[in-house]
Amino acid sequence: MFTIQGQALISGNAQGEIIFTDEPLSFWGGYSAREGKIIDTHHALYGVKVAGKIFVLPGARGSSTGSGILLEALRSGVAPAALILKQRDAILALGAVVGRELYGQSISLTLVTDADFEKLRGAKFARVHDAGVIEYQE
Repeated sequence: MFTIQGQALISGNAQGEIIFTDEPLSFWGGYSAREGKIIDTHHALYGVKVAGKIFVLPGARGSSTGSGILLEALRSGVAPAALILKQRDAILALGAVVGRELYGQSISLTLVTDADFEKLRGAKFARVHDAGVIEYQE
């Protein structure tokens, strides 16, 4: 296992298979809150299920409604187990905070540097800890 020290934007513990993309995703119109998969037909991960997995992406793009999609995915039980980002994202953070407050469901959001983001390319499994520590294996 390798270790990265990230910054926990929303603390939480999670573990699972890593789904990596270097392409931002708009959760509004790009993520199915019913099925837990990527539905943006123009995204490289179109059709990939990320529910319950560690989703590594540079950040979100698009509408502020993305927080509502993440919130609905949390309520429905099809959100990723954790999000690892290289750009701060207030929209996704808002969805995670509201999900914790309304439904008692949360998702870990961890910020990493560009260099650490690249280390996760090709990684297969990760554990995300409250303090922003990410353990991963290739």
